[in-house]
Amino acid sequence: MTDVRYEVDGRVARITLDRPASGNAITAAMPGELAAAVEQADVDPGVHVIVLAGAGSGFCGGYDLSDWAEHFLGGANRSGGDELLSPVTVAAQARNHDPERIWDPVVDYQAMSRNVRAFMSLFHANKPVVCRVHGFCVAGGTDMALCSDLVVIADDAKIGYPPARVWGSPTTALWAYKLGAQRAARLLFTGDCLSGTEAVDWGLAIESAPAAELEERCEALVARIARLPVNQLVMMKLLLNQQLMAQGLHTTQVLGTVFDGITRHTPEGHAFRARAAEAGWREAVRERDEPFGDLGLRARRP
Repeated sequence: MTDVRYEVDGRVARITLDRPASGNAITAAMPGELAAAVEQADVDPGVHVIVLAGAGSGFCGGYDLSDWAEHFLGGANRSGGDELLSPVTVAAQARNHDPERIWDPVVDYQAMSRNVRAFMSLFHANKPVVCRVHGFCVAGGTDMALCSDLVVIADDAKIGYPPARVWGSPTTALWAYKLGAQRAARLLFTGDCLSGTEAVDWGLAIESAPAAELEERCEALVARIARLPVNQLVMMKLLLNQQLMAQGLHTTQVLGTVFDGITRHTPEGHAFRARAAEAGWREAVRERDEPFGDLGLRARRP
C-alpha cells in the first residue's frame, strides 16, 4: 500500500489515509487500498473494531483533482502523478474526457462505481467502523466518513460537499439517509459545510471534541466497542444496515454515480473544467466557493 496505512493494535484495526502533503486527496489507488485494508481487518478474528483516520492536517480534501482534472481535462502536461494510475485507467479516462470525442456516460459510471464499491467496503465491513475526522472532510472525503458507522469529529472541523455547486454529485448518496431529507437538502442545495459541533447537532456525527482532545475521546469510544464479542458486533451491524438497504440505498447510489458524470459535462461543468485548465484546479475551486464564504452555518447569513 502507498496511500493507506494499515496497523493492528490489540482488538483495534487502524486504517489511516496517508498522503498528508496533499491533504489525503483521493488518488486512483486509494479506494482499492482502502477496501483491501478493510478486508484485512474483517478476516482477522482478533479485530473487533476498525478506526479510520487521516494523517496530517485534515481527514480528506476529496479527489486529487489537481492531477485528475488538469491532466485529463485539458491542463498542461506535467511530470509526476501518473504512477498513481494504471495504464488502463489513464487510457480510458483520457479518451472519455477528450473534448474532441463523444463522452460515454457508461465508461464514466464504470470507473466511478468502482470507487463507490470501495468506499462502501466500510459500510459492508463485518466489524464496526469509527471514523475520526479532524481539520477538513469535504467532497469525496465525505464518502468515506458517511460510509463509516460512527463519526467522531473535532469541534472546529469542516465537513460538507461543496462540489454540489458545480462539478460533482455525491456518489455514495448517504446524506439523506444520515440527516433526513430537509437537512440534506440544506447542504446539497448550497454546497455549504458544517462545523464539527454542528455535525453533532444535526446527527451527522455522534460526538465532537476540541481538536486537542479528539483522539482521546475517540479512543474511549473505540475501547468500549472493542469489549463486545465479535459475533455480537457483526450481528448488531448487520441489523442496523438492513434498514438503509431496505430504503433503496443501492438504487440511490446508482443514480448519484450517474449524475456525478453528468455534472462534469453540463455547460457549467465544461466552463469549470476550462477554468481549471487555464488557472489550475485550486484557483477554480477558490473562485467557485469564495462567494459562499467558509464559515459554519451558525455564523453564515443567507
